[in-house]
Amino acid sequence: MSKDWNTRTKLVHEGVRRSQYGEVSEAIFLTQGFVYDSAEQAEARFLEAGPDEFIYARYGNPTVRMFEERIAALEGAEDAFATASGMAAVNAAVMAMLKAGDHVVSSRALFGSCLYILEEILPRFGVEVDFVDGTDLDAWQAAIRDDTKLVFFETLSNPMLDVIDVKAVTELAHAKGALVVADNVFSTPIFSRAMEFGVDLVVYSTTKHIDGQGRCLGGVVLGSKELIRKKLEPYLKHTGGALSPFNAWVMLKGMDTLDLRVRAAADSALQLAEALEGHDRLARVVYPHLPSHPQHDLATRQMGAGGTVLSLDLNGGKEAAFRFLNALEICIISNNLGDSKSILTHPATTTHQRLSEDQRAALGITDGLVRMSVGLEDTDDLLADLRQALDAA
Repeated sequence: MSKDWNTRTKLVHEGVRRSQYGEVSEAIFLTQGFVYDSAEQAEARFLEAGPDEFIYARYGNPTVRMFEERIAALEGAEDAFATASGMAAVNAAVMAMLKAGDHVVSSRALFGSCLYILEEILPRFGVEVDFVDGTDLDAWQAAIRDDTKLVFFETLSNPMLDVIDVKAVTELAHAKGALVVADNVFSTPIFSRAMEFGVDLVVYSTTKHIDGQGRCLGGVVLGSKELIRKKLEPYLKHTGGALSPFNAWVMLKGMDTLDLRVRAAADSALQLAEALEGHDRLARVVYPHLPSHPQHDLATRQMGAGGTVLSLDLNGGKEAAFRFLNALEICIISNNLGDSKSILTHPATTTHQRLSEDQRAALGITDGLVRMSVGLEDTDDLLADLRQALDAA
């Protein structure tokens, strides 16, 4: 297949594997196992399966492989392994690369489940983890040691939208021989440049923008063939975190319109952020492409747009935030993001509720903070809904 195609063409055509029937839409190979013509063929396949040979759905599947090849082409990665959820991808990308006695440096601003893996699970198995302010390059340089094995960060943090200098942190890590794993969900595969900046493994929850319509869980890890097939694949094959063929098919169909959807949502997000900044009911509006954002210059250099998420910090704390959320008429209250529907979340009581009050304060997550994932509704309708809800708050 052509490697010179532009993004939208890749999103529709890369990785297609047609059966003998010549179907237009990608086929769902909803099967757990595969039949061999002979015992000898089975033996040979278990020794080394070819690119179009499959053994068991936990190891690989034609529909899943189509999705892996398509997103690898989009990201500019050599290979990919799809997983049952975004957190399965994060877990595999970290656990498959580490052993007892290893050292990890991570940004402190992480999604609650990511933080749980690094703060709770890894230390149980003898892995030392240090956390830093991800926006402070001096802190990264001081924390990354000669024996550091892995560096982890969210390229755009959840929910405060801190922007990590991906190129600079990656160079600091590689100078010490450490692998770099980046959770790229908020940056999206459309605005991402993580591979270009040298990141070793990129992780997505495909539940978000890739499905983008509230249907299926999924995840994926992208990187070099060496890391994906020699390190990650054995771990996932034997621990069972594979993506189902049906969910892979849904992700393939989501990719057809991914560029269109993400760009439309990002355009709306910027318009909403600009319109709401300075509202008397809001202490602040957080969006990477607003000039008021602390890393605005970095965000404009590193990302083609500010993404699909903004955060609103209401004066009046939790009580005002809840009144605001309960007054919404179009936007819905949920804890997902990257959907065609606009979704608002109160992080302090949901996604980040397990953090202590001091931890939330250190990250800037106030009781009045609301995260908004902008969908595909008319921007004027969304703005009217947000304004009337702010009046109610």
